[in-house]
Amino acid sequence: MGPAAPTGFPATVRSIGSDRRFFVEHMEELRQRVKAARGSGPINILALSGGGAGGAYGAGALAGLSRRGERPQFAVVTGVSTGALIAPFAFLGPAWDAQLKDAFASARTEHLLRSRGIAALFRPGVYQGKPLIELVDHYVTDELIQQSARESAKGRMLLVATTDLDKEETVIWDMGAIASHGGEAARTLFRDVLVASASIPGLFPPVLIHVSDSQHSYDEMHVDGGTSVPFFFTWEIAQILNFPAEDLKGANLYVIINGQLGTTPQTTAEKTIPIMKRSFSTELMHAMRTTLELSVEFARLYGMNLQFSRIPPNYPFQGPLNFQPRAMQALFEYAAGCAANGKFWTTPDQVMARIEQPLGPKDCPRE
Repeated sequence: MGPAAPTGFPATVRSIGSDRRFFVEHMEELRQRVKAARGSGPINILALSGGGAGGAYGAGALAGLSRRGERPQFAVVTGVSTGALIAPFAFLGPAWDAQLKDAFASARTEHLLRSRGIAALFRPGVYQGKPLIELVDHYVTDELIQQSARESAKGRMLLVATTDLDKEETVIWDMGAIASHGGEAARTLFRDVLVASASIPGLFPPVLIHVSDSQHSYDEMHVDGGTSVPFFFTWEIAQILNFPAEDLKGANLYVIINGQLGTTPQTTAEKTIPIMKRSFSTELMHAMRTTLELSVEFARLYGMNLQFSRIPPNYPFQGPLNFQPRAMQALFEYAAGCAANGKFWTTPDQVMARIEQPLGPKDCPRE
């Protein structure tokens, strides 16, 4: 019995947890795709983390790098949760910066947290899923699908993670392969994967994706990719693509963490929603710290150049679930300004060197 796949699509559009059969069988093809995309220079890889409203940070950074004229073309872009929503724009390049800004620094996010009220007792998710679906659907246009397919055909890879709750596994989706399928079915699955990746379990309803194998047809329940991985390239993708050390040596790995790795203490109200929000923020922060540590060691092992950025601890970030336009616009412009002024990227060693020198509330990640 072959692996299950979204109805009408080949199994090659995704990898499920420890099931690496497709990637093993197509290893050389995938390596050649990435080699073709990078040309004669080093591989440029971008990993975008989860972080809810913190996605305005990564979105602003990309816009700022465009303004500075120093935005790499990434051979591989990976995204989780809010990072998954940024990923297609990062993949398609500066020509899409206007849509990127509109998505993360406009009034469109204002009503994302629309309470279900008492219906939350009978339906999954404290908040309605419709506002998130409508937001993503607005940007996943036929043009975006067609251009994603075109860039994928050049060998570049756009990868997004969701979490399959039924299997309790990370699922990595090849969004370029989905786009290359074409038609409304491709647009719908592309949108549903992005919505699923951003659907925080308990807060937003899960996304059901209909799949079938040679014998059965059923629905899978997918939620926020950050449930199982806060961002990815390192171990997960290296195992999938099985790059030899010489392929990764000298590669540029850029990691944008759409959140903080440390915060100042604050009192949490003894109410359900504030406790859930604070718990989500805490879990995300600690998962990102651990994954970043693994990424640093991975980069050193393979001779990669790792640069990353995160929302500095003294920036007045109001948490991953504050989708108020004013807060997101401020964060977008802050990141854009830091990137445009060449003060965005840093290295783990630089962060450690400054740990005893607190940043001001508006200082950039690298001064």
